[in-house]
This record gives sequence, C-alpha cells and structure tokens, in this order.
Amino acid sequence: MISVITPVYNGEQFVAACIQGVIDQQCLDVEHIIIDGGSNDQTVQMIQRYAAQHPHIRWISEKDQGQSDAMNKGIAMAKGEILSVLNVDDDYETNVLNRITEIFKSLPEPSFVVGNCNVWDGDGNLLFVNQPRNLKLSDLLLGWDVNPIPANPAAYFYHTSLHNQVGLYRVDEHYLMDLQFILEAVQIANVTYIDETWGNFRLHQTTKTFQSLQTREVTHRVRRMLRHYRQKLPLHKRLWVATRFESDIIKQQLSYIFENPRDLPQLLKNKLERAFS
Repeated sequence: MISVITPVYNGEQFVAACIQGVIDQQCLDVEHIIIDGGSNDQTVQMIQRYAAQHPHIRWISEKDQGQSDAMNKGIAMAKGEILSVLNVDDDYETNVLNRITEIFKSLPEPSFVVGNCNVWDGDGNLLFVNQPRNLKLSDLLLGWDVNPIPANPAAYFYHTSLHNQVGLYRVDEHYLMDLQFILEAVQIANVTYIDETWGNFRLHQTTKTFQSLQTREVTHRVRRMLRHYRQKLPLHKRLWVATRFESDIIKQQLSYIFENPRDLPQLLKNKLERAFS
C-alpha cells in the first residue's frame, strides 16, 4: 500500500483538487492521510465531504507545530509500506501511484526512488523540469547550481521503514525539512533515479518557497545546510566536492566572460576585493 500524506492549513483554495487528484490516480492500494493544522477556513468541511464518500481518506484536524510536525503525525498513522508526501497545492502526473506500486515490488527495503518534477509558476507556465539524475550524497552537496536536487516530494517515494533509520522530519525546521531528509536518506537507502516525470510543483505567491526565494532566505539556508553536510564528509570526498564545485563555477564564469568581455575588468576587481577583504 502507498500512504500519501498531505499536510494542510487554511488550504481551501487547493484541498479539493488535491484530494480529487489522488482519487483520479485510480490506485486501489492507496490511503490518503490528510493532517489539518486546525484550519479556520472551509478546509475541514471540504475534507469531511470527501472522506464521507471515499474510505481511503483518513484525516485529523488539530493544532500542530508546523509542516514537519504534521508530516510526522501522518507517518505515525501510515499503514502503507510505501510513503509519499503530497503538499496540498501540488499533484501527480497520470497513473503515477500504480506505476510506483509496480516499481517497488522488485526493490530492496529501504529504497528511495526519485523521478522528474515539473516546476510551474503561479500563472501555469512551465518554468523547468527538475531532473535529479545524480543522487549520491557527494553529488547533492555540490548544490543546485552544479547538480539538481529533488525539487518536491510529489516526485519521490520511499519505504516508510526508512524513517526507522533516519528519524522523522525535524519539527524545528520549517523550510528545508525535505532537503535534510533527502541528505540523510541517500546515505542509507537503496537509491534509484527513473527518468519519468511524476510530480508537479507550483511556485505561486502564497507558498513558503516562493516567499523565501523573494528574500533569498531559502538560498542562504540551503547553502548553510549543504556546508554543514560537506564538513561531515571524509577528507578525500570533501576535497572532491570542493574541486568539482570550483571547476563548475569557473566554467560558468568563463562562459559569462566570453559572452560579456567588457565586464572582465569589473569581475577581476570584485575577485581581488573578496580575496583581500
């Protein structure tokens, strides 16, 4: 069975489409666990209407400590051996859950399986397709600019038992709980990348990700987290990551210089100022 966990708080704009999206997967071996954080809009009433007609929906509504806490509550309720987190404003591509059920039949436990994810803006324009092909810890620690990291949990699935080894989502982490879980999971699980598009991630203005990107807050948080994990690597791997990172940055800078040769004096000036500051 697949347990799909959806944390939500005041999500009346999206919750019906999210629930219907799981129903439309037509997967007979799924439960949809919805953890509401005590919404004061129409979210609970919408969940109740669907749950009355669809027994695969299980839900609770109570105050929590944020998204991580809600996901942890869902994990505690989960009966499925396969887990997926589906944020209320995201969705799956057609027939993904049945596809995942078949894939996991031949995988050792615990496994962590990653597909591609469409990333959309708030107006329905496709920004890019996230294709995180390289999923070793050392590759992920190179950062977004060098190696794509899985963008959204709608495009990855894993054995529920993986949490027995990596722990639950950190309740005090409200932005990068997914990234931290991934960095821990790839060190333990059997990791598989499949070049198929499974999820849709929407960066509309009400999301935490969009708002933090506007202030570059999430960028700084990601850099700090990646730096923390790099420092825990064995020395030879740390050197490999540093070499790859610098190599790719140099390539980007050379490409920019070739396209904008007039900017070379200012780039050199900036580099000298950083070196001696």
